[in-house]
Amino acid sequence: MTTESSTTAPPATSQLLATVGNKVRAMRKEKGMTLAKLSDITGLSQAIVSQIERGMANPSFTTLAQLAHGLDIPVGRFFIGQEQSKSPVVRRSARRNLQNVTRESVGEAVHELLTPDRDGTIEAQWISTPPGHDTSATPFTHSGEEFCYIISGRKDVYLDGVCYSLEEGDSITYPAETPHWYKNSYEEVCVAIWVNAPHKW
Repeated sequence: MTTESSTTAPPATSQLLATVGNKVRAMRKEKGMTLAKLSDITGLSQAIVSQIERGMANPSFTTLAQLAHGLDIPVGRFFIGQEQSKSPVVRRSARRNLQNVTRESVGEAVHELLTPDRDGTIEAQWISTPPGHDTSATPFTHSGEEFCYIISGRKDVYLDGVCYSLEEGDSITYPAETPHWYKNSYEEVCVAIWVNAPHKW
């Protein structure tokens, strides 16, 4: 593929280019980056980046690798979820393990994806955190909104330093721009469902 290509692409290729372009735009905006900023980081011109985002350019693999580097993602992420027909159901045995994929998934915490993929407008996770789990050393802040429902156990959610202690059956919703972190200061494992909208990764 080449960024200089201006010939009319087959329908399947055009659909792929549009999908990749939409992902580039969405990821750039999620990271709060302007076209100029992404252009500066990647060394690509703003015009090329804009054409790619609009599905009007046929980028080479090298160009996609530059974009992936600029967005700090694996280049394969541009092509995840291209299946023409995928089930809306996620079986318990088929949940994707997000260990080392998300910054929150540290230590012995278990993060499993409840949504079919990470390309939708929401992302739901099944999260199990053992006693002593603590992310206060790396507070999180990003765009969007978060919702948590405690299935079992207890967990402390800190929003800009204010502690909210949650027990079984409790839930919490907050803007993700607020610095937040989590701690399980109790003697039992905490199991919760966490929803991010729009997804942040």
